Amino acid sequence: MSPISIAGDAAAGLLLITDHASNHVPEGVDLGVDPALLHEHVAIDIGVDPLGRALCAALGCPGLLGPISRLVIDLNREEDAPGLIPTASDGHRIPGNIALDADAHAARIEHYWRPYHNAVAESIATNAPKLLISLHSFTPMLREGGADRPWQIGVLYNQDDRAARIAIPLLEAAEIVTGDNQPYSGKVLNATMNAHGEANGIPYLGLEVRQDLIGDGPGVAAWAERLAPIIAATRDAL
Repeated sequence: MSPISIAGDAAAGLLLITDHASNHVPEGVDLGVDPALLHEHVAIDIGVDPLGRALCAALGCPGLLGPISRLVIDLNREEDAPGLIPTASDGHRIPGNIALDADAHAARIEHYWRPYHNAVAESIATNAPKLLISLHSFTPMLREGGADRPWQIGVLYNQDDRAARIAIPLLEAAEIVTGDNQPYSGKVLNATMNAHGEANGIPYLGLEVRQDLIGDGPGVAAWAERLAPIIAATRDAL
């Protein structure tokens, strides 16, 4: 299953990628969970679909939105990573995934994970972006404990921190409460950008937005307005 493509001008030098933009569960996939769970953060990065679209519009750049719930398969994991097809997430068991045999596991990868990453690679080869934007959202607190997450934005990176080191001071200057590799570390969880950014020598800006800030239309509009000029300035400073 290929990503949802957002039209834009390759000359903008940007490509926005959002792995967890959808809570879609394809016909024939039975997760065995309460349907209400599909509207929670374990199934989808809340707010990133409309925010991604708004940022693409503001920046005039193309975008690729993940088309499937991460409870079906997590597109931001390596093909052989534990948790690629989660059996539990933040205290919720996923019975339909626990029951998968080896053939069904391989079929999920073949039908959903591989076409997505092939399409991302093709878009990068075609558009030759100067900067990748990796957009996610995070919950203010996990169900399974942990401290409050006060950051408004987290900037994630692994070995390549070129864009992060430009963007973090810009975010702080805009009075945005910014986490440097918080609430997650890109050195641990960065599969899509490792494969398509770091492996190709392309700078990337990994942005995690706190989901309560972008849970409605006005929030999305406000954060698109705040983030778009910072993304553009980061690109221009590379």
